[in-house]
Amino acid sequence: MTTLATAAEPSLEELQVQAQQGSPDAQLSLAIRYRDGNGVAKDDAAAMSWGHRAADQGHAEALDFVGFAYLRGAVVRRNPEVAFGYFKAAADESAQGAFNLGQCYFGAQGTEQDCGKAVDWWKKAAAKGHGRAASTAAMALLSGEGVPADPAEARRLAERAAALNDPSGLVVLGELQFRAGELDAAKSNWEKAAKLFPTSETGHPAQPSGNASAQQGADLLKLIEYRQRKSEPGEFAFVQMPHIHQGYNNCGSTACATFARFQGGEISGWDFKKLCPSPLGTGTDWWHLLDASAKIGQQWKLVTFTPDDAGFEEATAMLKRELDAGRPVVVDFKYVGPQYPGGFAGHTLSVCGYIVAEDLYILCNPAVATPGLQLITSDDLKNFWRSNYYGSLAKGVLSRPAFVIER
Repeated sequence: MTTLATAAEPSLEELQVQAQQGSPDAQLSLAIRYRDGNGVAKDDAAAMSWGHRAADQGHAEALDFVGFAYLRGAVVRRNPEVAFGYFKAAADESAQGAFNLGQCYFGAQGTEQDCGKAVDWWKKAAAKGHGRAASTAAMALLSGEGVPADPAEARRLAERAAALNDPSGLVVLGELQFRAGELDAAKSNWEKAAKLFPTSETGHPAQPSGNASAQQGADLLKLIEYRQRKSEPGEFAFVQMPHIHQGYNNCGSTACATFARFQGGEISGWDFKKLCPSPLGTGTDWWHLLDASAKIGQQWKLVTFTPDDAGFEEATAMLKRELDAGRPVVVDFKYVGPQYPGGFAGHTLSVCGYIVAEDLYILCNPAVATPGLQLITSDDLKNFWRSNYYGSLAKGVLSRPAFVIER
């Protein structure tokens, strides 16, 4: 996203004069202020008007600003094809534009999917100083998601992201160090990540990317001991899962691909999505995900629980039974809030552990940095683990859905 206006900028009155005189920098600054309601009443129409005026002059960051508005669909009607065109025009000069262009190629947004081109553009953005682009490319190369796996290049990019002080890069590099037995280095990077944004006892899966990565750093520090311990049924369990960082709107298929990989499969999130009838870059019906699992020889079943307290007790008892047996569980979350187009969003991820003494559960989330681990309180799990749009056959009835390994 475009950098927010800072205190060093001219006053609103000065910006308005400069913008009227044709300064694209001032026009973009005004657009950002109107979008965010920073020192002026929030006004989406004014934000887009000033953004367009700067973009029409070829201002690279303004081109990215307008493109992101069309991709997100929160300020104007969503149009990925228009967004892609703006990002392509911005990418040679704008690191953020190059990152977003890579996102479009990776997630088939406004263009045919091309994961190789996505990684190339992320690398170009990383060379321009974009830390998140470096960490995102590292994760694609780690898991071999749409491109051949390249652990050495993944580590180089994770180191680049960490050098740029990107919180997700610090998380990924710390994880690579943890796996290599470089425990002190891993701790150091997770501590750095945790200091970049405010953290708390736990976060929640709906946090913005930077906040989520900082919280991950704090969570991973707490989890070091547990990840090195043998599970104690009824008290603590941790099931190590592979992690694939999802592309745009591909949480369901990506979570299912990691579930399949846990059971010995090799499928990617995108290849799992291609087994379903819905197009790339769109949400996936859970019954289609279940059908796709059968196509690759996986024996899963869908179970649901009522959204009340009694249903949560039954659901968490099931979770603990599965996790005690060394089996993770895929669940569907629902987020509600004005920041989501339409007022809500759904997200699919896995529960891979629990800690009774701290009343915590461990998630493996395809939307956050590798290893994807996050801690969540029991109360937050109760709040988020519910859905009435996970599949057409649900008929809008709110429940707590889960995929479990059929035995």
